[in-house]
Amino acid sequence: MAHHDPIHLIAPRAGLAQLNERSRDIFRQIVESYLATGEPVGSRNISRLIAMPLSPASVRNVMADLEQLGLIYAPHTSAGRLPTELGLRFFVDALMQVGDLTETERAAIQSQLATVGQAQSVEAALDQALMRLSGLTRAAAVVLTPKSNARLKHIEFVRLEPEKALVILVGEDGQVENRVLTLPPGVPSSALTEAGNFLNARIRGRTLAEARLELETALGEARAELDQLTQKVISAGIASWSGGENEDRQLIVRGHANLLEDLHALEDLERVRLLFDDLETKRGVIDLLGRAETAEGVRIFIGSENKLFSLSGSSTIISPYRDAGGHIVGVLGVIGPTRLNYARVIPTVDYAARIVSRLLGG
Repeated sequence: MAHHDPIHLIAPRAGLAQLNERSRDIFRQIVESYLATGEPVGSRNISRLIAMPLSPASVRNVMADLEQLGLIYAPHTSAGRLPTELGLRFFVDALMQVGDLTETERAAIQSQLATVGQAQSVEAALDQALMRLSGLTRAAAVVLTPKSNARLKHIEFVRLEPEKALVILVGEDGQVENRVLTLPPGVPSSALTEAGNFLNARIRGRTLAEARLELETALGEARAELDQLTQKVISAGIASWSGGENEDRQLIVRGHANLLEDLHALEDLERVRLLFDDLETKRGVIDLLGRAETAEGVRIFIGSENKLFSLSGSSTIISPYRDAGGHIVGVLGVIGPTRLNYARVIPTVDYAARIVSRLLGG
């Protein structure tokens, strides 16, 4: 995908609005042809495809205007044209009809995701949802999820130094998580034991997020029975669960192989290799997906709009999903070539996010 200087990206905004029906039609054909085949398309082909009769020479004039606006470009020395990233963005925002899914498609996705609801844990459910989403969109599916979805079974405080303790959290799924906690000065071992007892009586079967809400209330009500230092240990323990947000994320990627299916040339292979490298550096992906958590509904990042994937020229279509309390707890979606079938993928991601929210009780 060609990179244009920023001037190009700002100037055309005014021009885009003035595109007449003929220019839009020709532009749409170039994009749709690219999304279908990945190949540049020439004026002769376009003059056959468009509804209004136009000579290849007239089509070439329009294409020159579209190129001037930064919407299309000529790769190499080919006579054909491809959409630029700006062009794709304009197509997605202004020209594309996002097909709402048909009843049949909804039913298919629902039945694909129905088995997800029978999964033993949230992680397993998300994993299955991703495999299905990846299959439906022929792209790699990703989810960014809080690790704290696991339900708790037991908690213990172990003193490391006079003012440091290890908090050991054991999940019902057998996962163990350790966090180091700074203790208030002068905490006796009895306060650690008492804090552990207080928490264990109230956390079993709850996720970290649920436990935190529950405990803040319980702590308020039980202040009289607990001594000051025990209260401080409990508060510090609860605070440590809400800290370190970014580290409490896990990224799951499924369906890498789909990205290898439709390669046209060595440069495509190189692009996918770069994308795989990007997906391996999870930190960047987590930050990118995190940006979508504040959004309502589906977010679309095309090519270099998204610094992370600018090298591989990939598109990311993601949507947040919610828990039983209606809070956004993560995002899921797909990452693939800019040649995604946007009209189909966007509603599919949206619907998958809604189904996952429903599974989580949201």
